[in-house]
Amino acid sequence: MFTIIAQVFYVLIAVAMIALILMQRGAGADAGSGFGGGASSTVFGARGSANFLSRSTAVLAGLFFLLSLGMGMYHSRPATVRSSSDDLGVMAGVAPKATPAPVSGDVPAAAPVAPISTDVPAPAPVPAPAAEKPAPEPAKSDAAQPAKARKDGV
Repeated sequence: MFTIIAQVFYVLIAVAMIALILMQRGAGADAGSGFGGGASSTVFGARGSANFLSRSTAVLAGLFFLLSLGMGMYHSRPATVRSSSDDLGVMAGVAPKATPAPVSGDVPAAAPVAPISTDVPAPAPVPAPAAEKPAPEPAKSDAAQPAKARKDGV
């Protein structure tokens, strides 16, 4: 609630400040009179006491600055975290259903039964017939094998 009110004032102050700034006559309007045509003693004219528009603009600028600073500090704090059970929304008015009390103590309540599954497991895969191993090579005599070379190549 506080943030909504602060944001409304923030926008109103900003709009009022823009309007007051645009209504004021700029200092450059008297620049031509400073070069020989007017009674001013400086280039941009003498600034006497501030009029209503400039004072109002200064007050609104101060309020705008303070409100900006306050809202920035307020929104920089981490928000408090509510648990989901605190905020029920539209279900807040609905009361939970009460479980009915047993009529008498002579018949015990039935225990919950796990549902029967109709899924059938897949059949186990049949092992493949063993393939024949290749016959081992006959042993060769030493004369048939090439001579092994040493590291030095001899």
